[in-house]
Amino acid sequence: MFRKAVLAIFVASILGGCASVPMESKEASAQAKRFEVPADGNAGLYVYRDSIVGQALKKDIWVNDDCLGESASGVFFYRQLPGDEKYTISTESEFSPNSLSLLLERGKNYFVRQYIKLGVFVGGADLEVVEPEKAKTNISKLELAKSGTCSGPLKDPADSNASDSKKPA
Repeated sequence: MFRKAVLAIFVASILGGCASVPMESKEASAQAKRFEVPADGNAGLYVYRDSIVGQALKKDIWVNDDCLGESASGVFFYRQLPGDEKYTISTESEFSPNSLSLLLERGKNYFVRQYIKLGVFVGGADLEVVEPEKAKTNISKLELAKSGTCSGPLKDPADSNASDSKKPA
């Protein structure tokens, strides 16, 4: 009986509830939803989360080693970055970050969806590139979150394999 109760609480925490993160103004959100061509020499990066699963979870997102922000269901981020460069977009997950690399061409917008998947202990997160028209439709229903606040530093996957032995002084 106890195991069923724990399982029910776990499933409810994954499927129900809503996490909240700091949000930008409605005006800033509306501006970002215009999907305008980025400033000269830049590329635009939209990262959004619209999944129903894991609404109670917040997950960090990084671009290279810079914190993009902490996501929650129903939010998106927008950032302009120097174009014609390769970037690694990462999200925290259950055991180590999941990442994808993109070459962002100047003058173009790119769209990445963060989604929650069931994990062993908590929901994990992953990323996928989405076609512009589908992404614009999805983002039009979301609100812009404030960038720059993550729950902690980006974890290096190599650190999770390291032993706890102390280094000599």
